[in-house]
Amino acid sequence: MILRQAEESDFEELLRLNQEWVHFTSPLDAEALARLHRESASHSVIETHDGIVAFLLALREGAEYASPNYRWFEERGGIFLYIDRVIVDHAHQGTGLARLLYDDLIALARRSGVRRIVCELDIDPLNEASARFHDRYGFREVGTQRVAGGAKLVSLRELDLG
Repeated sequence: MILRQAEESDFEELLRLNQEWVHFTSPLDAEALARLHRESASHSVIETHDGIVAFLLALREGAEYASPNYRWFEERGGIFLYIDRVIVDHAHQGTGLARLLYDDLIALARRSGVRRIVCELDIDPLNEASARFHDRYGFREVGTQRVAGGAKLVSLRELDLG
């Protein structure tokens, strides 16, 4: 298993993974992925003999990103790393890959002097596995908002590394 930064040659596999979980993330096409990749502070992948089986894409404050969840944090100011999406292939769920990605991002935040990692997760409809995972890491809810034309309610979360 290799944990490394994403490359453009990975995009096809990343789009496939995103499509598997689009009901919890958001749609992504090649152009949007390339733009997010360019804006990212970290775009990590985990590669095994099966190919890319997980990825995490995070942005710093000040990015040109229109996501309503990113904008919510941006409007409140401060320095942060925003986790836009973390996806683990269905066949590799529960194997600790998300923990590896988060631990790597937390290490990057500490090296960079960033004291806040922020994200959102669905609470209506509930993404129970994500809620448990983020609770274990110590992410606390700092707000909520309706997105996707009101179809989803998200919990906006923050991990304070201070």
